[in-house]
Amino acid sequence: MRFHPICGPAIALVAVLSSSPPLVLPAYAAEAPVAAEKNPPGDISDSQVFITFASPLGFTIQVPEGWARKDRADGASFADKYGLVDVSVLASATALTAASVKTTEAAALEHSGHAVKIDVIKSVKLPAGPSVLIKYHSNSEANAVTSKKIRLEHDRYLIADGSRLATIDFSAPAGADNVDQWKLMSDSFGWK
Repeated sequence: MRFHPICGPAIALVAVLSSSPPLVLPAYAAEAPVAAEKNPPGDISDSQVFITFASPLGFTIQVPEGWARKDRADGASFADKYGLVDVSVLASATALTAASVKTTEAAALEHSGHAVKIDVIKSVKLPAGPSVLIKYHSNSEANAVTSKKIRLEHDRYLIADGSRLATIDFSAPAGADNVDQWKLMSDSFGWK
């Protein structure tokens, strides 16, 4: 093989690579679910006090008093330890059905989430109107100090009012007992 006097071995390498089969890099496996904690933290106490949050985006919801609030342009989140209530509102003119949620919202969750496993997608009736519930599990983000992840369970409600779509995502460590508190909060959601 002859080398170009200026480019030398680089041209020879390009010539060899262009006649070789394409380079195949190893595929990386999808993130694996972490095991659920045996005695998970994150139960919302039965004696927890709830307060009403009124958003400038035109909704109200009862949230646990004392939880850290983070406002965003599309909503707000409320967090305490591993518990999270995240509410967002976006403009939407599409009809909300369990079938449409399966192909849009649920597909996006599985694609972008951390080891997401969807358990249930179903239509439900809330005081705010017809809604769709997605029950699913995912891994948490890694802890900034320990790099540990935990398995989370979620109830995600999608509530439409004709021109807007609210998404309420409740999450806590898998196995935490928050059924009654999540029902109280989802039932308290209302449009202004």
